[in-house]
Amino acid sequence: MAVVYTTRIIWLLRFKAGGERQAPTGSSDTTPGKGILYSWANIAMPWAMESTRKNPFMYVQFVIFHLGVVAAIAVSFMIPYAPTALDGVVLVTCLQVVIGAAFVVGVVRLIRRVVSPYMRKISSPDDYFSLALLTVWFFSAVLAVPNQTTGGEAHLLAFFILTAFFLVYVPFSKISHYLYYPFTRYYFGKTMGYRGVYPVHRA
Repeated sequence: MAVVYTTRIIWLLRFKAGGERQAPTGSSDTTPGKGILYSWANIAMPWAMESTRKNPFMYVQFVIFHLGVVAAIAVSFMIPYAPTALDGVVLVTCLQVVIGAAFVVGVVRLIRRVVSPYMRKISSPDDYFSLALLTVWFFSAVLAVPNQTTGGEAHLLAFFILTAFFLVYVPFSKISHYLYYPFTRYYFGKTMGYRGVYPVHRA
């Protein structure tokens, strides 16, 4: 994962934001720098995008799903390196609730991708496989969080085998889209800031 990501970042850095062919337009109180910051922060501003503004439930799903990813990754480090942290019932319960909610969202998203004719049209085999794999991983993480072996270690082995597989698979799958976020939003924000339309001013 580290080698592939490093290679991709080096390749991405070869490309510079395109030069502007027009004079600055729009509001004069913004700059490319402000546009870049606004563009990076866009992910935390559901009101700034039409899709999430009109469908707030989709944004809630997005937040829950990605919080589940963060929590599951944290668990993959806590079990081997800080197992005593999982002795507390409160932390274990919180982690299971967050990851369990992400599992439910994963199931909902998978069903939507299969049922919706629009989603089927734009979905690749990797879309289905990545989403299904993440959903199964969430389920295994919920079982692994208590870090108990009284009933055997199958649940822990399943969780860590899936986690290890992700390290190899993720760099070559759509899951690696987060790697491109800072670059694409930088280019977009720089251009929109130059044109005077980022940050967006609403009446």
